[in-house]
Formats: sequence, C-alpha cells, structure tokens
Amino acid sequence: MMLKAGPLSLITDVAGLRVGNAADGKAKSGVTVVLCDTPATAAVQVLGGAPGTRETDLLDAHNTVETVNAIALAGGSAFGLDAASGVQAALRERGIGFAVRDQIIPIVPAAILFDMLNGGDKDWGRYPPYRELGYDAAQAAGREFALGTIGAGTGALTAGLKGGLGSASTVLPNGVTVGALVAVNATGSVTVGRSRHFWAAPFELDAEFGGLGYPSPMPADASRVFKKYEEENSAMANTTIAIVATDAVLTKAAAKRLAIAAHDGFTRAIWPVHTPFDGDLVFALATGASGIEVGQADVVDFYAAAASTMARAIARGVQAASAAPGDIMPVWSARKG
Repeated sequence: MMLKAGPLSLITDVAGLRVGNAADGKAKSGVTVVLCDTPATAAVQVLGGAPGTRETDLLDAHNTVETVNAIALAGGSAFGLDAASGVQAALRERGIGFAVRDQIIPIVPAAILFDMLNGGDKDWGRYPPYRELGYDAAQAAGREFALGTIGAGTGALTAGLKGGLGSASTVLPNGVTVGALVAVNATGSVTVGRSRHFWAAPFELDAEFGGLGYPSPMPADASRVFKKYEEENSAMANTTIAIVATDAVLTKAAAKRLAIAAHDGFTRAIWPVHTPFDGDLVFALATGASGIEVGQADVVDFYAAAASTMARAIARGVQAASAAPGDIMPVWSARKG
C-alpha cells in the first residue's frame, strides 16, 4: 500500500482540529493544545510507568462522557497540569463545553512531561505559569504550526539530543486521514546509536526528516542503551506524550484501539521506550468529519497507519529542534556522521 502525507503533514490535516502553542523561554517549558471544532470521541492508553494526567478516567469506554473539547500537553511535571485550567477558561469564554442544565463545563484531558532539569529557570514564584500558557495556547490555535522547540516540546530532551514537538499525517486510500502530534521527551534515543539516522527511517515519507535511511553497516552501538542523564537520581525525568487523531467515525472502544496502535510508533522510533521511568501515553481523537467508518477490509491498514504516522512525528520533532541559550544537550542538526 502506497501511503502519502496530508497537505500540511500535520495533525491538523484531520478535519476539525486546530493546534496552539505557547512557551516560557526563560523556564524552557511550554504548552501545546489541540482544540476540537466540535466535540470529538476520545480515548487514552498509558504504557509508561510514571504518567502525569488529568481527566483520563472519563475516557474509559464504560464512563458517561463520550467526547472532549480539547487536549492539553504540557511541560512542568505535575505543575503543568494547570495548563488544562487555562484551556478550560478560554473555551468557557466561548460557551464551549459539556452542558449540565445551565452550566457549561469544557472537557480538557491533559498530560505532562518532566522538563524540570533542562537548564531552564524554574524559580517562577508562588504559582507556575502553565495556566496562563494553556490559555494563550488555546487563543493561538490554528491549522498551521511550527515543529521542534515550541509548545510542550520547548524543553524536551532525549538520550543525547534535544527533543521537541513533532507532527505528521497520512491519507489512506479509503479517504481517511490519520494524524499524530507528540512531545518527545524520552528516556531513550530516537537515533541509531550516536548517528544521525532515525530509528523511524522505514516509515519516512518525502525525506521529511532528512532522508538518511538506516546506516549501513549498522554501528556497533546500535543496541546500546544510552543514559539521558548521568545522575542516578534523575532517572524519572522523562516521558513522551502524544495524540493520534483521525477523521474516521469511531466508537470510544475503537478510539482506545487507535491509541494502543499508536504506541507501536513509539517502539519503532525510540529505543528503549515504555520504561518504568517514562510516563508514555497516547490520547486518541476521532472527529468523524469524513463520515467514513473503517470496515474490516481496511482495519489493519488503519491501525498500522497510526503507528507509522506516530513514528514519523517523533523523528520530525527531534529533527526540527533548535538551539537556545542555556541548553544542556545539542540539537540533531549539530550532530555529525
């Protein structure tokens, strides 16, 4: 099956979604928000051992609320969960949310990554900046957005390189679009050993992250587990958080399966992944904007696209990272060989 990217090769190629970013350069941290033009079916799958989340229980298929209005991804460890409150405020001002009699309650699940040890100044005073960053990100939402050192990816790091915010999309032959958005802050490495070659290389479309393929021969350190930090007490300073989305019509249970499948993209793009020290998770969103239900003949290709699109998004996020004053790790573009 020949795959192609959407027009923007961003998650916003999925009709009904917009993305906004905001960051605090001094703190080296930020927030990314996905807004749903109409409420979207949602689910989540957590496979990392150290997650930080808000409003994820309601996404279980047996629970009452079927749809969400937005999803927030943030840095700041547990402090970053405040970002969802800022997004809620922005949506409430617009009268967007779950109606309970005369009250409107925006539904905004959220997840955070740990970027507290990245060289940024976290001495922000009594209250962290994430509520305001969440509000600003929601106000800035649109179809086009930058990748790399932006939003929730502002302070992200991986084993040996700066991480970043990545995104990609795939249009399937049946007309369904699958998109991914990810803040890459992994324990593991996204490149083969210390080379410039990405583990996600087999899934690359149109040389979107350098067109380098796999190294030949494979380097001797390809299977080595590199440490993100040398200090033993910083082992939990990680987490890759992501959203996979589609314009197909899905139930909550099928959206859960979509989130599970997208984790396969983590495994094809990061080594190692899903460790006890990562909070790795994937939210799934189904806008239903295409009106297409995924039939039995297409279901394997559909879930495979979730994995391949996520793998591409991870590589793109790291490849697009840019250097900033005070960085403690180099960017991919500075790596040789």
